[in-house]
Amino acid sequence: MSNSTGKYQVLARKYRPTKFSEVIGQDALVRVIENSFKSGRIAQAFILTGVRGVGKTTTARLLAKGMNCIGKDGTGTVTTEPCNECTHCIAIANGNHMDVLEMDAASRTGVNDIRELLETVQYQPNTARYKVYIIDEVHMLSRSAFNALLKTLEEPPEHVVFIFATTEIRMVPVTILSRCQRFDLRRIEPHVLIKHLQSIAEREGAQVDEDAMKLLVRAAEGSVRDGISLLDQAISFSTGHITAEVTRNMLGLVDKGRILDLVEVIFKGDAAGALEELKAQYNDGADPQTILMDLSETIHFLTVVKINAKTLDDPTLSPEEKTRGLELSSKLSFPVLHRAWQMLLKILQELSYSPDHIMAAEMAMIRLTHVAELPTPHEMVKKLSIQKDDQPATETGDPPIERISVEKVQAEIKESLPSAKSKEEGNIEKFSTDPKPELREPPVEKPNHTHDQKQQISKENPKQRGLKDNKLVASVFEAFPEAKLVK
Repeated sequence: MSNSTGKYQVLARKYRPTKFSEVIGQDALVRVIENSFKSGRIAQAFILTGVRGVGKTTTARLLAKGMNCIGKDGTGTVTTEPCNECTHCIAIANGNHMDVLEMDAASRTGVNDIRELLETVQYQPNTARYKVYIIDEVHMLSRSAFNALLKTLEEPPEHVVFIFATTEIRMVPVTILSRCQRFDLRRIEPHVLIKHLQSIAEREGAQVDEDAMKLLVRAAEGSVRDGISLLDQAISFSTGHITAEVTRNMLGLVDKGRILDLVEVIFKGDAAGALEELKAQYNDGADPQTILMDLSETIHFLTVVKINAKTLDDPTLSPEEKTRGLELSSKLSFPVLHRAWQMLLKILQELSYSPDHIMAAEMAMIRLTHVAELPTPHEMVKKLSIQKDDQPATETGDPPIERISVEKVQAEIKESLPSAKSKEEGNIEKFSTDPKPELREPPVEKPNHTHDQKQQISKENPKQRGLKDNKLVASVFEAFPEAKLVK
């Protein structure tokens, strides 16, 4: 467990891969590198991307080793299985090789840092076959630093290879990506990570229960480094035998069986039972926010199982979770699960500004149990859409609700409104039969007179205006000969 200096070395560093055959879960990457090295088609720049702990920096160092390894006898060539015994392999593993330069872009982000690095590019390697530049967290470089790197990256010397690593590939300019050979490192599958952690535990002499190992792998979320670090912590926490209870206490997790119990009580509408179970888990040391997050995770799990039962093949699930998950998902409908999911998302948002997390969790239990008894929107619409003939009388004696169609309402409105033609005929009939109809002048458009015309009209004497009025009356009688002047 200790290195040559007697100082303890963490398991994540102790069991770091030393050759490509030890890399797990990245078969596509290993195959491409092997074929490239065998055919001599080594790219001038590589960029490795992926989530934390999947092997980006480790792969970069393995590439540097493979390109510069000379074998035990000093006659070796480029290989994916470095000897780890030659001077180059040892120096690269220790991080003190003169021709393999590592730079942390998170702390050296400026253009001056890149200029300083590029000043050494033109010189030949001191002892190695290739001069390798490894830039970790490359997305942290400034725009000016990226621009300074473009020309050299496009046409580097034959003895220079750049290797970039990043967790945020979208923040890297496309001009950089187009000059690199890109590898996307995947999350490690649960069954692969379980096997890997079991082998490490055996070599460390630790006994790990199957359920405890599943909890560790689930908490690692596909990260090898996180999984090994958690195993290292569990070995120290349990002093040998690692059980599921010990692992759960170390991670601050709630027993999945108790979360499933809480789900059953909630969907039964038992508010008192839900509060009692929540209080019991809280007294046992569970954080209210963790309980609500596990509850939302369980709701998601039940929904996915209802769609695809193959989800139960996940090796990190315990037999109890598989059995009870399948049973619960068959009882609950999609609308009920969707409503619970939406409410939990809203509750988790409200938790951040709640004065007390346990109070917020208790109110969440009350809300969830209350809503569990309500019908879904589909059920409410279905009840309201029952036909009048088929619907029995209500318990209160009120008449049943009649379903009125849109077509029926449109027909009633059309019948209640008279047509334009009937209105016109009625007006003409009334005008012709009335013995003394009032004289109505037809609407006359107001003339648009100019300023001079307005002045001329104002100068006319009343007699002239009277003649014009008489002409207007005469024109009205010509248009309506049946009309009579009312005296």
